[in-house]
Amino acid sequence: MTAHSLAAGRTMVAIPGPSIIPDRVLAAFAEPMPDLYDGPIVSTATEVRERLPGIARTEGEAFIVIGNGHAAWQMATSNTLARGDKVLVLEAGRFATVWGIYTAVSDIEVEEIPGDDRTPVDPAAVEAHLAADTNHEIKAVLIAHVDTASSVRNDIPAIRAAMDAANHPALLMVDCIASMGCETFEMDEWGVDIAVAGCQKGLMVPPGVAFVWVGEKAAAAHARADQRVGYFDWESRRDTSNMYSYYAGTPPIGHLRGLREAFAIIEEEGGIEAVWARHRVLGAAVRAAVDTWSTPGGLEFQVLDPAHRSDCVTTVRLTDGDPEVVRSMAEHQAGLIVGLGIAGIPGFRIAHMGHVNPPMILGTLGTIEAVLQASGVPTGGSGVAAAAAVIGNHLAG
Repeated sequence: MTAHSLAAGRTMVAIPGPSIIPDRVLAAFAEPMPDLYDGPIVSTATEVRERLPGIARTEGEAFIVIGNGHAAWQMATSNTLARGDKVLVLEAGRFATVWGIYTAVSDIEVEEIPGDDRTPVDPAAVEAHLAADTNHEIKAVLIAHVDTASSVRNDIPAIRAAMDAANHPALLMVDCIASMGCETFEMDEWGVDIAVAGCQKGLMVPPGVAFVWVGEKAAAAHARADQRVGYFDWESRRDTSNMYSYYAGTPPIGHLRGLREAFAIIEEEGGIEAVWARHRVLGAAVRAAVDTWSTPGGLEFQVLDPAHRSDCVTTVRLTDGDPEVVRSMAEHQAGLIVGLGIAGIPGFRIAHMGHVNPPMILGTLGTIEAVLQASGVPTGGSGVAAAAAVIGNHLAG
């Protein structure tokens, strides 16, 4: 006999984007439409633009594009590359590879350093590949800070050090779609030339806008780009005094209001460093739970090296059994939506990004533990107790 569902009540979403949206942000989307060219929306747009560089820790430009993270990919490459250029894609999971696929459509040659979905990019391999490019045909290196599929976190400072050791002038372009607003990211300090992100994960706003942060070297590359697209072109968007020019048309009014609230929430928490610190603790709690659950014939971490497990999402690999049974029971009988295993990874993903706190994380982990038990997946012990200990130790100081 099938047990009666316990899913009544507010569904908990623990997928790696769209993340949980704060009520203040949702309320901002419900405000009536304003005058586009005068009044509060103009000051709101100015405030959002001024706060964006600080989110990525850069003194460079920041652009807002109406679209998802893939739109930010296209804005980054179309403004800096020329037909026939080469880019080097650093594979670690799924999404840097997809960025390369999108870039190849624009008459760009794509080279790739093969990787896998369980380990980070090897900086030594990057250095060797770039050192062999003596004519400097490679114009950009594409990498994900955190791969949303595998949850592996790449060491971006080590990648920059490898590029410098090879004395190679390529731009370093980093996909921060999963990590921005969750993981420590120091764009200028780490020598990143372009960073891209979306609004729907760590930045706590419904999907619809994306961001491109541009360093000085990338801005200079704009002069040689020969496949600029009118909608994405930085040149026309640099007029911040003209809303229509900056957004290439009607501005994303609801998103600007939502971002204003999201950035205010970040400031009220103590700024971006406080947000990073919260994610470190909650990420450690989730990892403690998964570590305790892990057992032969049950589940294990997707990412092999603990140092490269992210603070925003954890991919869990089932060594036996059907992950869809776990996901379906969690959603339909317990009211918890966990992330689908993608890119061929047999498991599920637990998001701990954005607007989350201990009750939400412990509730998520407790529900997963109950579902694992009910679905017959063996575990090594109580992951909830292990996660609670991590949080308790932090609260005790």
